[in-house]
Amino acid sequence: MMKRPLILLCFMVFTGCASLVYQAENYPALYGPSEPKQRRLTQEQAMLDRQRNRVSFSRDVKPILDSRCVVCHGCYDAPCQLKLGSIEGIDRGATKRKVYDFARFKAAEPTRLFIDAQDTAGWRQKEFYPILNERRDGKEANLDNSVLAKLIRLKREHPLPTSGKLDQDYDLEFSRDLLCPTVEEFPKYQRQHPQWGMPYAMPGLSPKEEATLLQWLQEGAKAEPLPPLSSESGPTIAKWETYLNGPTFKHKLVSRYLYEHLFIGHLHFQGHPEHEFYRLVRSKTAPGIPIEEIQSVRPYDDPGTVNFYYRLRPQTETIVDKIHFVYELSDRKMQRYDELFFRPNYQVTSLPSYRPEVAANPFKTFIELPLASKYRFLLDDAEYFVSGFIKGPVCRGEIATESIRDQFWVVFSQPGRFYPEKVAKALADNNQILALPGEEGDQIGLMGWTKFDVFGRQYLKKKDRFIDLLLAKDQGFGLENIWDGDGMNRNAALTIFRHFDSATVTQGLIGDTPLTAWVIDYPIFERLHYLLVAGFNVYGTAGHQVASRTYMDLLRQDGEDNFLRFMPGKQRQAIYNSWYQGFKGLRTAEALFSIGHETRINYRGTDYKQEFFDQVRQRLGKAAGFVDSINQCRQEPCDRAGATPLQQEVDRKLRKLTKLQGLELGALPEMSLLRVKTGDPEGDLVYTLLIDKAYSNISKMVSLGSRRLPKNDRITIIPGFVGSYPNFFFSVEKNRLGEFIEQIRTAKTDSNLEQFYSRFGIRRTNPEIWHYSDWFNEQHKKYRGLQAGLLDLSRYENL
Repeated sequence: MMKRPLILLCFMVFTGCASLVYQAENYPALYGPSEPKQRRLTQEQAMLDRQRNRVSFSRDVKPILDSRCVVCHGCYDAPCQLKLGSIEGIDRGATKRKVYDFARFKAAEPTRLFIDAQDTAGWRQKEFYPILNERRDGKEANLDNSVLAKLIRLKREHPLPTSGKLDQDYDLEFSRDLLCPTVEEFPKYQRQHPQWGMPYAMPGLSPKEEATLLQWLQEGAKAEPLPPLSSESGPTIAKWETYLNGPTFKHKLVSRYLYEHLFIGHLHFQGHPEHEFYRLVRSKTAPGIPIEEIQSVRPYDDPGTVNFYYRLRPQTETIVDKIHFVYELSDRKMQRYDELFFRPNYQVTSLPSYRPEVAANPFKTFIELPLASKYRFLLDDAEYFVSGFIKGPVCRGEIATESIRDQFWVVFSQPGRFYPEKVAKALADNNQILALPGEEGDQIGLMGWTKFDVFGRQYLKKKDRFIDLLLAKDQGFGLENIWDGDGMNRNAALTIFRHFDSATVTQGLIGDTPLTAWVIDYPIFERLHYLLVAGFNVYGTAGHQVASRTYMDLLRQDGEDNFLRFMPGKQRQAIYNSWYQGFKGLRTAEALFSIGHETRINYRGTDYKQEFFDQVRQRLGKAAGFVDSINQCRQEPCDRAGATPLQQEVDRKLRKLTKLQGLELGALPEMSLLRVKTGDPEGDLVYTLLIDKAYSNISKMVSLGSRRLPKNDRITIIPGFVGSYPNFFFSVEKNRLGEFIEQIRTAKTDSNLEQFYSRFGIRRTNPEIWHYSDWFNEQHKKYRGLQAGLLDLSRYENL
């Protein structure tokens, strides 16, 4: 009889103690009500702050945030949607709402910084809460009300160990549930997770960095006005905005086409300062008036107004590599648009609708634009447009990347070579079956993919029959059907590397001859863009995401079927079978590669893929880029073009690493950066090590891990940088590269791996990791210039 009262008493005592432990301060009583503050200083206020020797946001604070915080907090996948690359993002704060949710049945409301709310008060209405003090000003209040200050101090109180792996107190799973405490919830967070100060699972800030940030917070967390754009930017913006807002139907249709293809990238004026980038947006306001961006989810959504204008909006956030891909505008580019879209003799009789069944289908919307002009526009900057499928603010690209191999090559069909008038007519006659899932937007159900699956399969069958009818018997495709890059355009041959849920596109045929390859034609190219860029909504429903994934399988098959048409007829099925071993998943793919038409390519041996690309390289000439002398060396010497004697020496040593295969590569993560120390820090070299994981097939949406073939894994070694998400840093003296490679080969046991990572790796616990992060980012800028952004450390492994 006594047990129950005793248990109840213990429970009351325990919960009472817990409430005391977790009890937050009464912030309203202490500091007054909460409301957003003006964070941007006027020019006069900024000058007064300089006279008072206050901490400067642009000079003192932003460099710390960029190098220590934005490296994880710079994209849609920033923890708690806390984006720290601008004062507007810092002031917006954090939220418990998810961007990535692959099981939702109702589309989420978009939360795109600078677009979906115009000020901090607007974000408060969208469930974002402050990490800065929004109550009464004061040195104590500015720190006590700041989640950011509390997280920095928590790290100081509970620093990381300085060696070895992190223990299980740190959740580093990519899909982990995030804790996003408000200032009122912080006592509970601090009690339950004292190790989770910021930067999370990394060494803390230096005392100087910490003091700078805390002083800035204490002084009210203000920021100077944005610096003015360069003097040449004004006339150039005016010139381009005038061009894009021409009055005729033809101007309006061409500008709509350009906008729907360029809206996601970072535009740069050739010859202007390297830090100036722009977004092409639709605005309710005309040029010369401040931009009022139209908040559409997709670029082809109805703008909601008859009169709108294409405008160039400056990019003011820190440039991070995972969303950064550059399209350059110049006088020559404007002339090229004239050549493609305004000199040809054609008429635009009316402007297309913004109804989804029209707007989501570029073969309907832009039917009056010449097919050759549209295709040439895409080919001119193919690397940029292919990058759009897997870069940009979405950041987690499972939809695109789970349906591609870890390394493959892409070339393009020669424009105008294959009966262009008949192709244009066939596309126009069949534009209904070229419909994409974006047509139904976020109203699409879980089984909505089946309609577009049927359309996609009908198209593949009609395409195969179309080719059969047009080609003479026993007469197939030859090298002349491959785009030659017009002799100099290095977009003609691309390599795509997949890194888990991201990928990278590079010019040239990089790495060893891949298992698969694509030949992209205009219908594939356009559908890829409208499926994965223009028509994809990261905030969309599960049905939308399933439909996008399943249709991507059909586009992959289309590109691979095109490639197989260049292989010997009797070998095509065997090659196809090698790509898709065993069970093919939810939907069995039917290979369609014009089996009755023999290729016109002359093969001398049995390594058909290698022979094909050897001949492609000869056809492309300079457009093929440099030969990959590290991974494709068939007979020594294989010296890299333009390399110094030191680089050639290191290349030769690392070439031995390319000989390792399968389980011998088990010690390396998917993507790692290697610093080769030369004895002269100014001369140290950078290489990217990429593991190309093998799979029995990739035609199924689930259980990709169950189809792994680790014994078939390979490595690609690239001088410089490929990828935005390094999984690990290695640092090796030049004269120890042989030992480094041998330990990779032999490290199988836990003790071997521990020794290997301790000797050559830069672990999360290593106090030097920030030094290496800074060094790699500096080198990245030197190597890639305009194309470089900050590397992301959110995928850094705990090895």
